[in-house]
Amino acid sequence: MSRVIVRIPTPLRPYTGGADEVEIEAATVGEALRSLGGRHEGLLARVCAADGSLRPFVNVYLGAENVRDLGGLDAPLPRDGAVLAIVPAVAGGAGSARERRLAELKASVPEVSPGEALARQAQGAALIDVREADEIAQGSPRGAFRLGRGFLELRIEEAIPDTDRAILVMCGGGTRSLFAAEGLQRLGYRNVASVMGGFSRWKAEGLPFETPRGLDPHARERYARHLTMPEVGEAGQRRLLDSRVLLIGAGGLGSPAGLYLAAAGVGTLGIVDHDVVDRSNLQRQVLHNDERIGQPKVESARRTLQGLNPSVKIETFAERLSSANVERILAGYDVVVDGSDNFPTRYLVNDACVHLQIPCVHGSVYRFEGQVSVFWPQCPQRRGPCYRCLYPEPPPAEFAPSCADAGVLGVLPGVVGLLEAVETVKLLLGLGDPLVGRLLHYDALHARFDEYHLVANPDCAVCAEGRPFPGYVDYEAFCATAA
Repeated sequence: MSRVIVRIPTPLRPYTGGADEVEIEAATVGEALRSLGGRHEGLLARVCAADGSLRPFVNVYLGAENVRDLGGLDAPLPRDGAVLAIVPAVAGGAGSARERRLAELKASVPEVSPGEALARQAQGAALIDVREADEIAQGSPRGAFRLGRGFLELRIEEAIPDTDRAILVMCGGGTRSLFAAEGLQRLGYRNVASVMGGFSRWKAEGLPFETPRGLDPHARERYARHLTMPEVGEAGQRRLLDSRVLLIGAGGLGSPAGLYLAAAGVGTLGIVDHDVVDRSNLQRQVLHNDERIGQPKVESARRTLQGLNPSVKIETFAERLSSANVERILAGYDVVVDGSDNFPTRYLVNDACVHLQIPCVHGSVYRFEGQVSVFWPQCPQRRGPCYRCLYPEPPPAEFAPSCADAGVLGVLPGVVGLLEAVETVKLLLGLGDPLVGRLLHYDALHARFDEYHLVANPDCAVCAEGRPFPGYVDYEAFCATAA
C-alpha cells in the first residue's frame, strides 16, 4: 500500500468540500479512485463510467505519465508521496457559481430516470411536479402532486405528512427539482430523489401523462387565496367550479349563503323563490336593494350574484316549491341549502332530499336564535338523521311564529346563512367534519354556541333503512293537521 496525493480539478472540488488535494492510501490507481469516491459521494461517477473504466473525457496522470499508458486503472502506485492528477477536458474559464451549486446538489440528491420514477410511483412513492401552473397546463404525470416550487415547503406537510415516504421530485428539465429536493431534505424528508430530465424526458420516453384542466388568469387572480391553501388548491377550486348548489329561498338565509357561495366560485347556483322584493325584506335580505322593490326575488338575486362573480351560472325558479315540481327542480344538484321560512316547505325539501340522496344544509332563525345542521342520512362518514327524525311533526303556531309575526334581529340570518355556506363548501370539497348528526344552536344575546347530538330514528317514515320512500303528501294539510 502506498500513500498517494490525488489532485482534484476545479470542476470536481465541490464534491471534496473545496479541497484541491486529497491523500489516499491504495495499491493501484483504480483502488485510489474508488477510495476517493467512497469518501466523497458523487465524485467517482464523474471520473469513471458505470463499468468502472475511465470516462473518455477524463485523463488521470501518475506523475507525468497518463495511466492509460501504464496499464490503466490496474497500474500500481510506486511509492509514498506519488501524485495522481485527475485532468478532465475543460472549455476554458472558471466554472460558474450555478455550475458549482448544481455539482453540490448532484452530490447530495439521488437522481432516477423517468422510467424508474414511474415504477417507484406504482409502488407507492409520491411524485411531485414542482413546475409552474402554465407549464403543468401543458401536461403532467398521472397521479402527481402538483404543488409548485414557490409554495412547496409550505404545502408539502399537508400533502405528504409521512417524512419516511419515498418522494420523487420533477420539474421541466431536471434542475429545479434538485433545488426542491434539497429543500425537502432540509425539512426532514429522508427518501427524496430528483427525476433526471424532468417532464421533457418523461414525455419524450412516452410515459403516461394527462393535461389537467386549468384555471384562466382571471380565475387564478380571483381565487388566489383558495389556491394557496393545500386543502383547496387548484384541484379543489376546479371542484367548486364544477359544483351545483340549490338555494331554497332568496331571503334572509339565502342572501348571505348565496353571496359567499358565489364568491367562493361554486359554478352553478340555483335559486327557488316565488316572492317579490318588499321594503321590509331589506333589513336582512342583503341580495336586494331599494331600487328592486316589487321585482321577483330570483331576478334581483341573479343580478347581485352575477355582479359579484360573472363566471357563476345562475338558474332561477320563480315558482312555489310543491310536490309536483320538487324533483324536477332539485334533480342534478349536489347540495341543497334550505333557507325556507315555513314548515310545509321544510318537510317537502327534506323528503325530496332523502329520496334523491342529496345532502340538505338546514338553517333557521327566530328573533335572537339560530340553528344549523346537515340532514344527510346517506352520509358516508356516519349515518345521520333527516329533518323528520328531529321533528316528526311541526309545532303548533304559537311555538313557531313567522318572522313577520315574531320579528328577527336583522344581522342574525347573516350569521346562520354564513354557517350554511361554510357547511356547503365543506361538503363540496369533502373537508372536515360536517354537521351530520349534530345541531349547532346560536344564541346571539349571550354570544354562545351550543352543540346537540342528533340520532336517526330507526322508524322514521322517510329515511329508515330498508323502508321504501312513501311518496309526497299535501304538506300544507300535513302541517295544518299536526298543528
